[in-house]
Amino acid sequence: MSAPFRFPRFFVTSPAPCPYLEGRTERKVFTELSGNNANELNDALGRIGFRRSQSVAYRPSCADCSACVSVRVCAAEFRPSQSQKRTMRRNGDLVVTACKPWATEEQYALLRAYLLSRHPSGGMADMDEQDFADMVEQTPVDSYMIEYREPAADGGRGRLVGCCLTDRQGDGLSMIYSFFDAHHPLREGLGTFIIADHVRRAAKAGLPYVYLGYWIEGSARMAYKARFRPLEKLGPDGWSRFEPVASDRIAAMFELA
Repeated sequence: MSAPFRFPRFFVTSPAPCPYLEGRTERKVFTELSGNNANELNDALGRIGFRRSQSVAYRPSCADCSACVSVRVCAAEFRPSQSQKRTMRRNGDLVVTACKPWATEEQYALLRAYLLSRHPSGGMADMDEQDFADMVEQTPVDSYMIEYREPAADGGRGRLVGCCLTDRQGDGLSMIYSFFDAHHPLREGLGTFIIADHVRRAAKAGLPYVYLGYWIEGSARMAYKARFRPLEKLGPDGWSRFEPVASDRIAAMFELA
């Protein structure tokens, strides 16, 4: 007999500066994921716009702003653009492995290089090795570290060029955080490839969605998400098809490499 479902207690953070929109203030509502029902709760909350960080599920709850929009890709209907097809061919030889959520020194070194290149002043810039281990290993749900490696001539483990911490939910894959070698001379578009690979794997597994987190209109950092179609957004009346036309122009300028 399964344990009775315990209704979660929710809490609200204190207001803090928004990391995405200058001059705005952010606030989050969150709850703990724990016990035998953690997967079930994470699935339910994921469908209403929550994201996971370690053993906490959270979503924006800002008093005067609703710019953060939860988005997900419809996996079975995804049709890559011409540029995405080129990226998939270019990186199609990578060896992809779904690993248990154990942090390694190799993964951390790749993360540090990625943050230094892409987000040197971001909120994760000061993440040390223990912080990284906590991010990866403190999970009460069905999680994996997906590794992307170059093929090795001797059949061994090739060079690690990309990673994505991923949750498998009842209706899809939730990409918690991805990072990659942003300066590899022969691997342009690694970030795009990692997302496209998740969409392909979700469709193959019969999972309808890949959850990409939040999209923010006008944010260059979020614009790449608009390039994966068909896209759905979460609104007051539930999930609906979404075509962020304005973001297409921004995304074209900030192609996820």
